Amino acid sequence: MTESFSDVLANADCLFHKVEIQAAVKQMSTRIEQDLGDKTPLVLCIMNGGLIPAGMLLEHMDFLLEIDYIHATRYQEKTSGGVLDWRVEPHKSLQGRHVLIIDDILDEGITLREIVQYCKDKGVASVRTAVLTIKNHGRPHAIDADYVGLELPNRYVFGCGMDYKGYFRNLFEIYAVHGM
Repeated sequence: MTESFSDVLANADCLFHKVEIQAAVKQMSTRIEQDLGDKTPLVLCIMNGGLIPAGMLLEHMDFLLEIDYIHATRYQEKTSGGVLDWRVEPHKSLQGRHVLIIDDILDEGITLREIVQYCKDKGVASVRTAVLTIKNHGRPHAIDADYVGLELPNRYVFGCGMDYKGYFRNLFEIYAVHGM
């Protein structure tokens, strides 16, 4: 049977509505501003998943900062992770910078851990991490995030930057695939 993406969305469980997500983002941005507001940080968005959360956070960050991106992925539009694929390194120098990395989800934490190590190897003054969501799957994560918006159950989720087979990143609610 061929999977219908409209059926996936129609049968999905909405875990967080837009208003709940916006409130979590606002709380995160307040903490980030307290910690980094006087440091002119370089904000690194992890593509593609971090695009929506970064945009949401940046809307509330009323202090001097620079923006760049990094593209490393383990999923490549699949539902399980594999080997880390480095696609694009940041264009700005990280040497001596205070860096804030933004991503959509902290699942196992392998990708985020590798990106943090990459930043340290480039000589950053400090590196902090912000994730819109963290998955509670009962296992330790490879890294802890400094700023977390929402906690998710151990299900396959999409929306707010997270995808299902390359689709649904643009939704402003967070859903869980029925049966996953």
